[in-house]
Amino acid sequence: TIHKKALIVVKQGAADTPRRLGKVAWPRLLSDRRIPLSTDTLNVAGIAVSPHHYIDGQRVASDMRFDLHSPIDQALLGRISEGSPAHVDAAVTAATRAFPAWSALTAAERKPYLDRFAAEIGQRAEAFCTLESNDAGVLLSRMKHGVVPRAMLNITWFAEHALALQDRPIETEQATHIVRHDPAGVVAIITPWNAPLMLATWKLGPALAAGNCVIVKPPEWAPLTSSLLADCAHAAGLPPGVFNIVQGAGASTGARLVSDPRLARISFTGSVPTAKWIAQSAGANLVPCSLELGGKSAFIVLEDADIDNAAATGAL
Repeated sequence: TIHKKALIVVKQGAADTPRRLGKVAWPRLLSDRRIPLSTDTLNVAGIAVSPHHYIDGQRVASDMRFDLHSPIDQALLGRISEGSPAHVDAAVTAATRAFPAWSALTAAERKPYLDRFAAEIGQRAEAFCTLESNDAGVLLSRMKHGVVPRAMLNITWFAEHALALQDRPIETEQATHIVRHDPAGVVAIITPWNAPLMLATWKLGPALAAGNCVIVKPPEWAPLTSSLLADCAHAAGLPPGVFNIVQGAGASTGARLVSDPRLARISFTGSVPTAKWIAQSAGANLVPCSLELGGKSAFIVLEDADIDNAAATGAL
Protein backbone atom coordinates (compact mmCIF):
# COMPACT_ATOMS: atom_id res chain seq x y z
CA THR A 1 0.00 0.00 0.00
CA ILE A 2 1.30 3.47 -0.91
CA HIS A 3 0.58 6.23 1.61
CA LYS A 4 0.59 9.70 0.10
CA LYS A 5 1.59 12.44 2.51
CA ALA A 6 -0.63 15.50 2.58
CA LEU A 7 0.44 19.02 3.49
CA ILE A 8 -1.55 20.22 6.49
CA VAL A 9 -0.94 23.72 7.81
CA VAL A 10 -1.50 24.24 11.51
CA LYS A 11 -1.74 28.00 11.94
CA GLN A 12 -0.81 29.72 15.18
CA GLY A 13 -1.73 33.40 14.94
CA ALA A 14 -3.48 35.61 12.44
CA ALA A 15 -5.82 34.19 9.88
CA ASP A 16 -4.10 35.77 6.90
CA THR A 17 -0.62 35.01 5.60
CA PRO A 18 1.65 38.10 5.74
CA ARG A 19 2.32 39.49 2.30
CA ARG A 20 5.70 40.67 1.08
CA LEU A 21 5.40 44.39 0.45
CA GLY A 22 7.56 46.95 -1.24
CA LYS A 23 7.95 50.54 -0.08
CA VAL A 24 5.09 51.59 2.14
CA ALA A 25 3.63 55.06 2.53
CA TRP A 26 3.22 55.08 6.32
CA PRO A 27 0.10 57.04 7.32
CA ARG A 28 -0.08 60.21 9.39
CA LEU A 29 -2.81 60.91 11.95
CA LEU A 30 -3.77 63.84 14.22
CA SER A 31 -1.38 66.07 12.28
CA ASP A 32 -2.80 69.24 13.83
CA ARG A 33 -1.57 68.24 17.30
CA ARG A 34 1.85 66.85 16.40
CA ILE A 35 4.89 68.11 18.26
CA PRO A 36 8.59 67.64 17.41
CA LEU A 37 10.19 65.09 19.70
CA SER A 38 12.80 67.56 20.99
CA THR A 39 10.41 70.28 22.21
CA ASP A 40 7.84 70.73 25.00
CA THR A 41 9.49 68.42 27.52
CA LEU A 42 9.42 68.09 31.28
CA ASN A 43 12.60 68.45 33.32
CA VAL A 44 12.71 65.69 35.93
CA ALA A 45 15.89 65.79 38.01
CA GLY A 46 17.77 67.15 35.03
CA ILE A 47 16.32 64.66 32.52
CA ALA A 48 14.20 65.92 29.64
CA VAL A 49 11.20 63.73 28.90
CA SER A 50 8.07 64.32 26.84
CA PRO A 51 4.70 64.47 28.65
CA HIS A 52 2.83 63.64 25.43
CA HIS A 53 1.57 60.57 23.62
CA TYR A 54 3.55 58.92 20.84
CA ILE A 55 1.23 58.00 17.97
CA ASP A 56 2.11 57.09 14.41
CA GLY A 57 5.75 58.10 14.82
CA GLN A 58 5.12 61.55 16.32
CA ARG A 59 4.42 63.19 19.65
CA VAL A 60 0.78 64.14 20.04
CA ALA A 61 -0.40 66.54 22.73
CA SER A 62 -3.74 66.56 24.49
CA ASP A 63 -5.85 69.38 25.84
CA MET A 64 -6.59 67.17 28.84
CA ARG A 65 -3.76 66.74 31.36
CA PHE A 66 -3.26 65.00 34.69
CA ASP A 67 -0.76 65.73 37.45
CA LEU A 68 2.14 63.38 38.04
CA HIS A 69 3.58 63.28 41.56
CA SER A 70 6.67 61.57 42.92
CA PRO A 71 5.88 58.81 45.45
CA ILE A 72 9.01 59.85 47.36
CA ASP A 73 7.86 63.28 48.56
CA GLN A 74 4.67 63.95 46.55
CA ALA A 75 6.49 66.65 44.56
CA LEU A 76 4.80 67.60 41.28
CA LEU A 77 6.87 66.20 38.43
CA GLY A 78 4.71 67.64 35.67
CA ARG A 79 1.40 67.53 33.85
CA ILE A 80 0.91 64.60 31.48
CA SER A 81 -1.23 64.46 28.33
CA GLU A 82 -4.31 62.31 28.91
CA GLY A 83 -5.60 60.09 26.16
CA SER A 84 -9.06 60.78 24.80
CA PRO A 85 -11.15 58.38 22.70
CA ALA A 86 -9.75 60.15 19.63
CA HIS A 87 -6.17 59.45 20.73
CA VAL A 88 -6.93 55.79 21.36
CA ASP A 89 -8.66 55.49 18.00
CA ALA A 90 -5.72 57.18 16.26
CA ALA A 91 -3.21 54.83 17.89
CA VAL A 92 -5.18 51.70 16.97
CA THR A 93 -5.69 53.00 13.44
CA ALA A 94 -1.98 53.74 13.05
CA ALA A 95 -1.00 50.31 14.37
CA THR A 96 -3.57 48.60 12.15
CA ARG A 97 -2.26 50.35 9.05
CA ALA A 98 1.38 49.66 9.95
CA PHE A 99 0.79 45.97 10.58
CA PRO A 100 0.78 44.60 7.00
CA ALA A 101 4.23 45.97 6.18
CA TRP A 102 5.79 45.20 9.57
CA SER A 103 4.41 41.67 9.65
CA ALA A 104 5.55 41.07 6.08
CA LEU A 105 9.17 41.41 7.18
CA THR A 106 10.95 38.25 8.24
CA ALA A 107 12.23 37.91 11.79
CA ALA A 108 15.73 38.47 10.41
CA GLU A 109 14.58 41.70 8.75
CA ARG A 110 12.94 42.96 11.95
CA LYS A 111 15.96 42.10 14.10
CA PRO A 112 18.14 45.12 13.12
CA TYR A 113 15.33 47.48 14.15
CA LEU A 114 15.05 45.80 17.53
CA ASP A 115 18.79 45.61 18.10
CA ARG A 116 18.98 49.36 17.50
CA PHE A 117 16.00 49.83 19.83
CA ALA A 118 17.86 48.03 22.63
CA ALA A 119 21.03 50.00 21.93
CA GLU A 120 19.09 53.26 22.24
CA ILE A 121 17.82 52.12 25.65
CA GLY A 122 21.40 51.48 26.72
CA GLN A 123 22.50 54.92 25.55
CA ARG A 124 19.84 56.45 27.81
CA ALA A 125 20.53 54.20 30.80
CA GLU A 126 21.13 57.07 33.22
CA ALA A 127 17.94 58.81 32.11
CA PHE A 128 15.87 55.65 32.59
CA CYS A 129 17.34 55.18 36.07
CA THR A 130 16.60 58.75 37.10
CA LEU A 131 13.08 58.87 35.71
CA GLU A 132 11.83 55.60 37.17
CA SER A 133 13.44 56.38 40.50
CA ASN A 134 11.50 59.65 40.60
CA ASP A 135 8.07 58.61 39.34
CA ALA A 136 7.95 55.01 40.62
CA GLY A 137 10.32 55.16 43.59
CA VAL A 138 12.53 52.32 42.33
CA LEU A 139 16.02 52.23 43.85
CA LEU A 140 18.70 53.69 41.59
CA SER A 141 20.93 50.68 42.22
CA ARG A 142 18.19 48.29 41.14
CA MET A 143 17.56 50.32 38.00
CA LYS A 144 21.23 50.51 37.09
CA HIS A 145 22.26 46.93 37.77
CA GLY A 146 19.00 45.09 37.14
CA VAL A 147 16.14 46.79 35.36
CA VAL A 148 17.85 48.70 32.54
CA PRO A 149 20.14 45.82 31.46
CA ARG A 150 17.14 43.48 31.59
CA ALA A 151 15.04 45.93 29.56
CA MET A 152 17.66 45.80 26.80
CA LEU A 153 17.76 42.01 27.00
CA ASN A 154 13.97 41.84 26.78
CA ILE A 155 14.30 43.34 23.31
CA THR A 156 17.38 41.57 21.96
CA TRP A 157 16.60 38.09 23.35
CA PHE A 158 13.19 37.91 21.73
CA ALA A 159 14.51 39.38 18.48
CA GLU A 160 17.02 36.53 18.38
CA HIS A 161 14.52 33.90 19.52
CA ALA A 162 12.07 34.90 16.79
CA LEU A 163 14.57 33.62 14.21
CA ALA A 164 13.76 30.10 15.40
CA LEU A 165 10.01 30.52 14.85
CA GLN A 166 10.13 29.28 11.29
CA ASP A 167 7.95 26.70 9.58
CA ARG A 168 8.38 23.46 11.48
CA PRO A 169 7.43 20.10 9.93
CA ILE A 170 5.98 17.31 12.04
CA GLU A 171 6.17 13.97 10.29
CA THR A 172 3.63 11.22 10.92
CA GLU A 173 2.78 8.06 9.02
CA GLN A 174 -0.35 9.69 7.64
CA ALA A 175 0.85 13.18 6.76
CA THR A 176 3.41 15.93 7.01
CA HIS A 177 2.15 18.66 9.30
CA ILE A 178 3.58 22.16 9.06
CA VAL A 179 3.41 24.44 12.10
CA ARG A 180 3.58 28.08 11.10
CA HIS A 181 3.85 31.06 13.44
CA ASP A 182 2.04 34.13 12.06
CA PRO A 183 1.88 37.62 13.58
CA ALA A 184 -1.43 38.26 15.33
CA GLY A 185 -2.02 41.96 14.67
CA VAL A 186 -2.35 44.93 17.03
CA VAL A 187 -1.41 44.27 20.65
CA ALA A 188 -2.53 46.43 23.60
CA ILE A 189 -0.06 46.45 26.50
CA ILE A 190 -1.08 47.80 29.91
CA THR A 191 1.59 47.97 32.61
CA PRO A 192 1.54 48.62 36.38
CA TRP A 193 3.20 51.39 38.37
CA ASN A 194 5.69 49.23 40.30
CA ALA A 195 7.75 47.98 37.33
CA PRO A 196 6.80 50.05 34.28
CA LEU A 197 10.04 49.76 32.28
CA MET A 198 10.66 46.09 33.02
CA LEU A 199 7.15 44.97 32.16
CA ALA A 200 6.72 47.25 29.15
CA THR A 201 9.83 45.80 27.48
CA TRP A 202 9.01 42.28 28.66
CA LYS A 203 5.72 42.49 26.78
CA LEU A 204 6.59 44.58 23.73
CA GLY A 205 9.84 42.71 23.03
CA PRO A 206 8.19 39.44 21.96
CA ALA A 207 5.24 41.26 20.40
CA LEU A 208 7.43 43.32 18.06
CA ALA A 209 9.82 40.46 17.33
CA ALA A 210 6.88 38.30 16.23
CA GLY A 211 5.71 40.96 13.79
CA ASN A 212 2.93 42.59 15.76
CA CYS A 213 2.34 46.32 16.27
CA VAL A 214 1.90 47.58 19.83
CA ILE A 215 0.08 50.25 21.80
CA VAL A 216 1.41 50.74 25.33
CA LYS A 217 -0.85 52.28 27.97
CA PRO A 218 1.59 53.03 30.81
CA PRO A 219 0.50 53.48 34.43
CA GLU A 220 -0.75 57.00 35.08
CA TRP A 221 1.29 57.03 38.30
CA ALA A 222 4.57 56.24 36.52
CA PRO A 223 4.50 56.92 32.77
CA LEU A 224 7.89 58.58 32.26
CA THR A 225 10.10 55.63 31.29
CA SER A 226 7.47 54.46 28.80
CA SER A 227 7.58 57.91 27.25
CA LEU A 228 11.36 57.67 26.99
CA LEU A 229 10.95 54.28 25.29
CA ALA A 230 9.13 56.10 22.50
CA ASP A 231 12.23 58.27 21.95
CA CYS A 232 14.29 55.07 21.73
CA ALA A 233 11.92 53.51 19.22
CA HIS A 234 11.94 56.67 17.13
CA ALA A 235 15.73 56.95 17.16
CA ALA A 236 16.01 53.26 16.22
CA GLY A 237 13.92 53.90 13.11
CA LEU A 238 10.89 51.78 13.96
CA PRO A 239 8.33 52.62 11.27
CA PRO A 240 5.44 54.91 12.29
CA GLY A 241 2.56 53.01 13.82
CA VAL A 242 4.59 49.98 14.86
CA PHE A 243 5.13 51.35 18.39
CA ASN A 244 2.64 53.70 20.07
CA ILE A 245 2.15 55.20 23.54
CA VAL A 246 -1.20 56.50 24.81
CA GLN A 247 -1.23 57.82 28.38
CA GLY A 248 -4.13 58.17 30.77
CA ALA A 249 -6.13 56.54 33.51
CA GLY A 250 -7.08 52.90 33.31
CA ALA A 251 -10.76 53.60 33.87
CA SER A 252 -10.95 55.91 30.86
CA THR A 253 -8.04 55.58 28.41
CA GLY A 254 -7.35 51.95 29.26
CA ALA A 255 -11.01 50.99 29.10
CA ARG A 256 -11.38 52.58 25.69
CA LEU A 257 -8.29 50.79 24.42
CA VAL A 258 -9.19 47.25 25.49
CA SER A 259 -12.72 47.59 24.11
CA ASP A 260 -11.51 48.34 20.57
CA PRO A 261 -12.55 45.40 18.35
CA ARG A 262 -9.51 45.85 16.09
CA LEU A 263 -7.16 44.51 18.75
CA ALA A 264 -5.69 41.05 18.22
CA ARG A 265 -4.18 40.58 21.69
CA ILE A 266 -4.27 42.22 25.12
CA SER A 267 -1.54 41.90 27.74
CA PHE A 268 -2.27 43.27 31.21
CA THR A 269 -0.44 43.28 34.53
CA GLY A 270 -2.33 44.65 37.50
CA SER A 271 -5.20 44.01 39.87
CA VAL A 272 -7.77 41.23 39.82
CA PRO A 273 -10.82 43.55 39.71
CA THR A 274 -9.44 45.41 36.67
CA ALA A 275 -8.55 42.13 34.98
CA LYS A 276 -12.13 40.89 35.38
CA TRP A 277 -13.39 43.95 33.54
CA ILE A 278 -10.74 43.57 30.82
CA ALA A 279 -11.63 39.90 30.38
CA GLN A 280 -15.28 40.79 29.89
CA SER A 281 -14.39 43.48 27.35
CA ALA A 282 -11.98 41.19 25.51
CA GLY A 283 -14.51 38.39 25.55
CA ALA A 284 -17.09 40.56 23.83
CA ASN A 285 -14.72 40.86 20.87
CA LEU A 286 -13.15 37.38 21.21
CA VAL A 287 -9.71 38.94 21.80
CA PRO A 288 -7.23 36.62 23.56
CA CYS A 289 -5.63 38.25 26.59
CA SER A 290 -2.88 37.41 29.04
CA LEU A 291 -3.37 38.52 32.64
CA GLU A 292 -0.65 38.70 35.30
CA LEU A 293 -2.43 39.44 38.55
CA GLY A 294 -1.88 39.98 42.24
CA GLY A 295 1.27 39.88 44.36
CA LYS A 296 3.47 36.82 44.76
CA SER A 297 6.47 38.25 46.60
CA ALA A 298 5.27 38.80 50.14
CA PHE A 299 7.96 39.76 52.66
CA ILE A 300 6.94 38.82 56.19
CA VAL A 301 9.02 39.86 59.22
CA LEU A 302 8.16 38.17 62.53
CA GLU A 303 8.95 39.42 66.02
CA ASP A 304 12.04 37.23 66.50
CA ALA A 305 13.66 38.26 63.19
CA ASP A 306 17.02 40.01 62.82
CA ILE A 307 15.66 43.46 61.98
CA ASP A 308 18.88 44.76 60.45
CA ASN A 309 19.17 41.72 58.20
CA ALA A 310 15.48 41.91 57.29
CA ALA A 311 15.80 45.59 56.40
CA ALA A 312 18.85 44.91 54.24
CA THR A 313 17.08 42.06 52.47
CA GLY A 314 13.90 44.05 51.95
CA ALA A 315 15.89 46.93 50.44
CA LEU A 316 17.01 44.64 47.64
